[in-house]
Amino acid sequence: MNTSEVAKLLGVSASTIQRWVKQLELPMDRNERGHYHFNNKDIELLKTIQTQIQNGTLLQEIVPIKEKKPRKGLVKAPENNAELERLYMIVTELEAKVNSKADSVASYQLLQHRREIEELQGQVRELTNQVKSLQSQLFEANKSSLPDKPLVLDEGKIKRKKKNIVSTWFGFLG
Repeated sequence: MNTSEVAKLLGVSASTIQRWVKQLELPMDRNERGHYHFNNKDIELLKTIQTQIQNGTLLQEIVPIKEKKPRKGLVKAPENNAELERLYMIVTELEAKVNSKADSVASYQLLQHRREIEELQGQVRELTNQVKSLQSQLFEANKSSLPDKPLVLDEGKIKRKKKNIVSTWFGFLG
């Protein structure tokens, strides 16, 4: 019987039958289109479930039957083990090639990274030497730029002796 016929027999809707089967995980057979197919044993089980629900048992409290029936369907048996063995060997060889390629790519990348790190270390050494050189030049420049005579400050300003422009022009005469 199909779902509609069982639903009419029990006086419930087809969706109720489907809900019971799904929620209670009942092991029902299906036809080639995936529709449930109920035999007499299945119908008796559904009648028992209906009686329990009518007596006040909640659907969640009904202990489902976990016995699963084997699914019906065709599984094409391998024609010979030699073909399976050949396929297995091909897959094994491909896996070995992939692993080998992955190892070589990883090795190449490691070498590239090592070269880049060595180049960066060289640049850091070079920059360190340049900084030291600039620091020593700065120190020498600061050391030699100190004035021999102290400057006199007049109200926060450096006071320098002003020369007369005329005396500067004719200073060589006197």
